[in-house]
Amino acid sequence: MFCLFAGYTNLRSDMTAPEIHDSTKCNLGDTRYFSNVYKKEHIDYLLNFKIRDDDVFVVTYPKSGTIWTQHILSLIYSKGYRNGTENVTSENIVQCLELNRLNNDPAARPSPRLFTTHLPYSLVPQDLTKKGKVIYVTRNPKDVMTSMYHFIDLVSFKMKPNFETFMEIFLAGHYYPCLWFDHVREWYNNKKDLNILYITYEDMILDLRSVVKQICTFLGRELDDTSLDIVAEKATFKEMTKDTRANKNSISDTYSFFDSSKGKFMRKGTIGDWKNEMTVRQSERFDALFMEQMRDLQINLIWDIPEKLTC
Repeated sequence: MFCLFAGYTNLRSDMTAPEIHDSTKCNLGDTRYFSNVYKKEHIDYLLNFKIRDDDVFVVTYPKSGTIWTQHILSLIYSKGYRNGTENVTSENIVQCLELNRLNNDPAARPSPRLFTTHLPYSLVPQDLTKKGKVIYVTRNPKDVMTSMYHFIDLVSFKMKPNFETFMEIFLAGHYYPCLWFDHVREWYNNKKDLNILYITYEDMILDLRSVVKQICTFLGRELDDTSLDIVAEKATFKEMTKDTRANKNSISDTYSFFDSSKGKFMRKGTIGDWKNEMTVRQSERFDALFMEQMRDLQINLIWDIPEKLTC
């Protein structure tokens, strides 16, 4: 099965590319992951990972607000991070469950443990249905796809696929970690088994303070009005892009297959950027597929900035 990153025939010769594991050999179903970034042993270990009552998991499909929500949780949970007295990154506070880039044992971390993950519901620790809390962040898939398309500028390809080709890759589910429709549907359809809060990327743009307050209430981390205002101010997309603790503009220092000179890690943080890439025909085809795939799911997405905010 073709995957955008499989083979890396267009990768620069001086770059080390991540490999794609054969999903049938690592219990990942249709999920794709990079073998020298996401270790098979760690992924397998996670299925029986023991969850604690106060564990928090930020779950997203890629390019849906992962780093943003990671930054928000860091501001909520860490006073030192919030007031700037503690020299720690958001990645240290809210660690990626499947990546484990810091090479520490998540079981040994003190509570409360905060995680991010792109894993589909079927691959997260089984204990999550009994303990812990989940924050699931959804973004309209047209903007997800557009953001992904620009994000691969950072990957060191000799030749980038055109948008038409990339759209076919995305809609076929040949992009990490799986098909967008499957990821969202799984996490929504199993809500009865989870202690879960659903938020959207678009609501974070339109009314960030209300979303922050909603998160605080869900997590039982009530902040006074002054602290809430500080979190909401420092968590704006504009302020976050200036915060090196959250913005990974130097990602190429960590992963050799990224080239930070080719683009920004955090690009726009807006609603409706898909209109700058998609043709009418492409948009209509996407809409038809969305209706087919999601017709039974009660989900309300914002596809463009409301007219009253553009006047």
